[in-house]
Amino acid sequence: MRKLLLAMLMVLVMVPSAFAAEEMRLLIWSEYMPEDFLTDFEKDTGIKVRAEYYESMEEMVAKLQAGGKNQYDVVVPSDYIIPAMIKLELLKELDHSKLPNLKNLQETFIDPAWDKGNKYTVAYQWGTLGMMYRKDKLKDFDGSWSVMFDPAKRQGPFIFIDSIREMLGCAQCAMGMDVNTTQKADLKALLDKMLEAKKSDYFAGFDVGTGGRSKVVAGTAVAAIVYNGDALRAVADNPDTCAFVNPNEGTIGWVDNMSIPIGAPHPDMAYAFINWVLEPQVGAKLSNWTQYATPNKAAYPYITPEDFKNPAIYPAESYMSKIQFIKDLGNDNKMYDQIWTMVKTR
Repeated sequence: MRKLLLAMLMVLVMVPSAFAAEEMRLLIWSEYMPEDFLTDFEKDTGIKVRAEYYESMEEMVAKLQAGGKNQYDVVVPSDYIIPAMIKLELLKELDHSKLPNLKNLQETFIDPAWDKGNKYTVAYQWGTLGMMYRKDKLKDFDGSWSVMFDPAKRQGPFIFIDSIREMLGCAQCAMGMDVNTTQKADLKALLDKMLEAKKSDYFAGFDVGTGGRSKVVAGTAVAAIVYNGDALRAVADNPDTCAFVNPNEGTIGWVDNMSIPIGAPHPDMAYAFINWVLEPQVGAKLSNWTQYATPNKAAYPYITPEDFKNPAIYPAESYMSKIQFIKDLGNDNKMYDQIWTMVKTR
């Protein structure tokens, strides 16, 4: 009898793990899809998904390097980190025959600079880093980065985003600098600018985008560097007090991409998910909720008309030249890492 009970217990223990093995595992930014998005996918395909979340590219890469490349089926890295991930052999080459909806991508996102030929990635969403602010607390605000980076124009507590190249890039935009410069004089000026801002009485710390957003909503900060979609969803809930702007001097642009880790246990499920996201109405539902721009041209007819008219989501052509994209600098990335370490420790 004891042996029989033991055998039954072993079956009960093993069954959940067997079912879990048939789930697609998604590693993605937090707050990056509608609540019923994965439920819709399961209804359409019969594939169950278990999602896990991260708050920075550094956290995501660390998870993959710690064994996640053999555990997750889909991951969503930003453009600038992809060349490094390819060199680290973290990503699987894509079989385009399993992704017929690639044809739906806007031309801009076909054969991108960070992944020639879309060998490893497919665009998911794109957007900007900008400034979420309290319009009821900033006086005569002119849409400039100066409320963070100019000592004479600061008016209250501000939050920097806790992301190396993106945060340093925002400072570089405020300075009118190339965000991919490797010139020592430029980098010295960047370090000085960041240290001066950090030592300001108004500096209220580093935080992830959603954290900075919450502090602006709560009124404990008058401004924070936030991803545009994260900010706009909060602005919609707090229209009388909060607003968002892509600053006049220019800002950082980014493209997040869907990829399959090199050792993904369920690559066919991963292909099904990526291809499903590229369906026109699915892509539109995603962007209509996230408030980020879609790279899916076939989704355009289904995008909320007001969003297409909103320059915070789809910047005017005249502003596009002011948006800079971070590049992988190879060994020169170390210079930015050193600046970041000095900023964080001083």
